[in-house]
Amino acid sequence: MFLQKNNLPRRQKLAVFLHSSEPNVFFTTQQQPENTETNCNHRHSNASVPSPVSSTNSSPVHFMSPINHMPSPYSKSPWILPHNAESNSIHNNCLIGSLIREEGHIYSLASSGDLLFTGSDSKNIRVWKNLMEFSGFKSSSGLVKAIVVSGEWVFTGHQDGKIRVWKYSNKKKRTYKHISSLPTTKDYIKSSMNTKNYVQVRRHRNVPWIRHYDAVACMSLDEKQGLLYTGSWDKSFKVWRISNSKCLESVNAHEDAINSIAVGFGGLVFTGSADGTMKVWRREIVGKTTKHLLIYTLLDQGRAITSVVVNATQSTVYAGSSDGLVNFWEREKQTLSHGGVLRGHKLAVLCLATAGKFLLSGSADNSICVWQREVGGVHTCLSVLNGHTAPVKCLAVQDPNEDDDRKDQEWVVYSGSLDNSVKLWRVSELPEICYY
Repeated sequence: MFLQKNNLPRRQKLAVFLHSSEPNVFFTTQQQPENTETNCNHRHSNASVPSPVSSTNSSPVHFMSPINHMPSPYSKSPWILPHNAESNSIHNNCLIGSLIREEGHIYSLASSGDLLFTGSDSKNIRVWKNLMEFSGFKSSSGLVKAIVVSGEWVFTGHQDGKIRVWKYSNKKKRTYKHISSLPTTKDYIKSSMNTKNYVQVRRHRNVPWIRHYDAVACMSLDEKQGLLYTGSWDKSFKVWRISNSKCLESVNAHEDAINSIAVGFGGLVFTGSADGTMKVWRREIVGKTTKHLLIYTLLDQGRAITSVVVNATQSTVYAGSSDGLVNFWEREKQTLSHGGVLRGHKLAVLCLATAGKFLLSGSADNSICVWQREVGGVHTCLSVLNGHTAPVKCLAVQDPNEDDDRKDQEWVVYSGSLDNSVKLWRVSELPEICYY
């Protein structure tokens, strides 16, 4: 069964807030608590949830690959590794590194292999490897709101509505070269010459549909099909063919800004919007072309959908919203059924990520909840990761080392925050290791 539209009064449009300071719009449920320690024992899922362990530091012993045996002297690396000599245990879910740079808020993260990409409102994209600065490049305009990586190609979405394409071009100098923007100049000029290719965006203003005219807030890759999906505050999402940079389709999807887009299982694409809806689209062959058709509206509520993520192996999709809740749906044969609601945050959920059986939710309450999916779709809040002093805006999960036998049990997670920092966490379902 799918969720039906509720009778809640529609909330006011969030466009005004979205164009100013994003985090402020999400402090909707209560005032920011003075004590940053967060507890899930009174906010649990549809399962009985134990009180989580809040961790801000850990022993530096037995770090997960690639941190293990990796030199990182403070004089060369800007990452700070916490050390507590009095600790007699290694916590499963804990902080193992912090990076603070005076470049403004961290808005986007992407992990690819052993590389970490960070985007901020300084317009810089920095690349890190083994906790050392590996490379970096800078856009000419627009803070970096989204990053996705496909091999040597990097795609960045910006506040100014542009999508920039970069390629790793020089292994000796470790440089990334700006290849083009989407759409290409040639395609944009060609499209703008035909009045049929224009759409009305405001009163007395028409623009070519081939280009986003507002901030590109989210992106998602379908690497099997060679497609890039981009969602924007202009209420549309666009589909690009990576091989030739062509815009295949532009879909007017929502009544307000699109905050998140995720390629899912079974050829489905999920979009979450500030209009309070979460929609499901399917790519269909229509004549000689393909189009994305709306097949379901999974959620229609009075609160903005702020983040959407898919766990393809579990056939589960999650949606975080500005009321601090995470709804999830599971595939059952040819349908998606509502699995429940996860209640772990006091303020808005701003970002989501999956790692194996884990779901991680970052919030405007400065914390990250670690959820574990158990048999029957039950989710347990294992712990709350505290350490940030401002809203957690983005999350990324490092690909596990193929040679590591623990790859299905331990993960490295990165979190970016509006406190200008990136933090590195270990998340594990292994038992605690204690020394006496």
